[in-house]
Amino acid sequence: MGIPGTDPTAPADALIVGSGFGGLAATAPARTLTTAYGAPSAPLRRLEIGGRPVWLLARHGEPHAIPPHRINYRANLKALELAGARRIVAVNTVGAVHPQHAPGELAVPRQLIDYTYGRDHSIFDGESATLDHIDFTEPFCGRLRERLLTAAATAGVPCHDGGTYAVTQGPRLETAAEVDRLERDGADFIGMTAMPEAALARELGMRYACLSLIVNQAAGRGEREIHEDIEATTARARERAMRVLSAFFASTANAAEPA
Repeated sequence: MGIPGTDPTAPADALIVGSGFGGLAATAPARTLTTAYGAPSAPLRRLEIGGRPVWLLARHGEPHAIPPHRINYRANLKALELAGARRIVAVNTVGAVHPQHAPGELAVPRQLIDYTYGRDHSIFDGESATLDHIDFTEPFCGRLRERLLTAAATAGVPCHDGGTYAVTQGPRLETAAEVDRLERDGADFIGMTAMPEAALARELGMRYACLSLIVNQAAGRGEREIHEDIEATTARARERAMRVLSAFFASTANAAEPA
């Protein structure tokens, strides 16, 4: 193991999780990997969801301690590639810019705007002989997006189709004026972790899509203090997300040709 394709039983599906999912696989078998970019945030956990084996990676570490701007995204994605993952569903918590996206709901974004800085954004860093300018017109895999939306419908979970995810640096939350700017830029959701994950997955040849948990109204947009919003809605969003993920992986397990 350690070289893609050498273990026919290795899961081809992976789940990258963040806030609120730390206990999902705490006792699952772990695989520790190192990469050319260092160690990933946590060991890869092998578990079964919806009857299908899945690699799970806690992007903020075990325990949850690594802030979004300090995550070794390159090591995380490379470790999943080395373990045989070919499809990634990333679970992110986001704030909503518009009132039609209510806390506690889910979304499958279609587009990204990257406002981060100082992160290692590419495997093409000039230290190897290879270079590729990836086509990033559509940052998320269309087939994975459709499967997530179909899984949400199967699970009876309302899920917003589309929208633009603005990726901010963190770890602080945004000012109200910054949210106004992001809205002018076309943002619907605001989070901190979809980039450079999505681009690195594309560079490494893995399909990638986000299932976003809306846990608060963005700064200046809600009636409650942001952390009150988060505390009141995260559990509901997480429960809905697990129902969608169970349906998603069950459909993949039963498909003759998984997407």
